[in-house]
Amino acid sequence: MTSLESILAGKYPAKAHARRVAEGLQSRGHGSHGIIYLEAQKTRLIEDNDEAMPFRQRRPFFYLSGCLLPDSYLIYNIDLDELTLFIPPADPEAVIWSGLPMSAVEAQKRYDVDCVLPTPEVNAALSLIAENNAGKAVAFVIGDQVSDSTRFQGFVEVNTSSLQSVIGNCRVVKDEYEVALLRKANDISAKAHVAAIKASKSATNEREIEGAFIATCIAHGAREQAYHPIVACGENGATLHYGKNDDSLVDATTKQRKASVLIDAGGEYSTYCADITRVFPLGGKFRPEVRQIYELVLQMQMECIEMLKEGIQWEDVHAHAHSVAIKGLKNLGILRGPDNELLEKRISVAFFPHGLGHYLGMDTHDTGGNPNYEDEDTMFKYLRVRGHLPAGSVITVEPGIYFCRFIIEPFLNSDETNAYINTDVLERYWSVGGVRIEDNIHITTNGFENLTTAPKTIEEVESLAL
Repeated sequence: MTSLESILAGKYPAKAHARRVAEGLQSRGHGSHGIIYLEAQKTRLIEDNDEAMPFRQRRPFFYLSGCLLPDSYLIYNIDLDELTLFIPPADPEAVIWSGLPMSAVEAQKRYDVDCVLPTPEVNAALSLIAENNAGKAVAFVIGDQVSDSTRFQGFVEVNTSSLQSVIGNCRVVKDEYEVALLRKANDISAKAHVAAIKASKSATNEREIEGAFIATCIAHGAREQAYHPIVACGENGATLHYGKNDDSLVDATTKQRKASVLIDAGGEYSTYCADITRVFPLGGKFRPEVRQIYELVLQMQMECIEMLKEGIQWEDVHAHAHSVAIKGLKNLGILRGPDNELLEKRISVAFFPHGLGHYLGMDTHDTGGNPNYEDEDTMFKYLRVRGHLPAGSVITVEPGIYFCRFIIEPFLNSDETNAYINTDVLERYWSVGGVRIEDNIHITTNGFENLTTAPKTIEEVESLAL
């Protein structure tokens, strides 16, 4: 087995995560007497239908269990360092339709827990813990994720305000197993991106490219998508979260194939996400304007990635991306004026309006980023991560340059900013739409590790698109 396969052959480190969360609670001034109580996502039926809704496990529950079973519970006894998983017992009527569920013996072998019990025993277990702690135990729960039938009699307090944020902060730093899951999600997604590029050669619509991506993910073990894929051809790429994915790859006026496709898509592997963006040409070769913008965005990304290491201030990396963008757009003749003035006036925000990246893990926009969307500085307002990056975190680096009339025209209509943009040169670039390049980066003590293997050099991408 490879190193990746050998890591994933082990158990998801639920017990270590439970200890980490308990330490996080204690660091906030909470005592060591108590429990962490979490519930899995419930099975819910589709409205007006007898079929279950698509299942997505609650992330806090998975973080402390590694369990994807619905309708389950867990208790971590902080005093005893004991993690107990409660799973639904067999229902004879359900077995007829769905087969036998996982048994307690099977669950004990699969999950990193001390004990597995049936779900009807959860209240008795809670009562026993309260009794043994003589009224000193606190139950830490997520307030809106507790069943009405759950009982906490005998606990001195049911704390609903602390657990979710502590888990969110703990999730920022990934252990070896979590990084392996993210790498696996990236490896599968890289295959899917290659398949999408190859499919574009015969495709006539964005949805055919999306279909190739999703099919490849499923075939390699990533049945779920980390998010709804973005497949945007031509000017559709100027919409940051474009999601229609149903436009023709042929221009209705010229009857020619559009210049390029932006695909932002990632598979999900055992709840862990990939988030990758690539741009590729339709027809095998980038048109001159698209190539120029692609080269600029790739330079922005590569320089920012090289800055990454433990403790780096994320705002500094984001600001550097804007500095590179300004120089590049000036070289193309789109912007004019002194670099420092362009930066001070935030002119580059017209072309790069979003944050440089976000934490990645069980959620695409993962927890712990501490954004400040009230920031009045337009260059930093949409940053999803603020502050210093810790070793063990995984973050996306996804600079982009976009030609979106809705965003750029206010700059053109303002007497304060219109002189900085050359509209004659800009006219040639509207058809580019947008270029974004995104990789998933693991921060280490000495630097970084790029988990994303999808091709991104111009030569690699063009060779696949030919």
